[in-house]
Amino acid sequence: MPQLDTSTWFITIMSMIMTLFIVFQLKISKYLYLSSPEPKSMITLKQLNPWEKKWTKIYSPLSLPQQ
Repeated sequence: MPQLDTSTWFITIMSMIMTLFIVFQLKISKYLYLSSPEPKSMITLKQLNPWEKKWTKIYSPLSLPQQ
């Protein structure tokens, strides 16, 4: 039974680790990180709903005149 040649394993493993490191560095460098994040303004614009544009009155059955 022949012996397994392990002379190239070190170079193979080291090149694989370096390649993975470079690939991950390139992937991470694509993201844009803000150096100093600024808080968003808390001013909110009031949205007008359709029922707020005009005056409406809701009549409850108890407030109607009796017949």
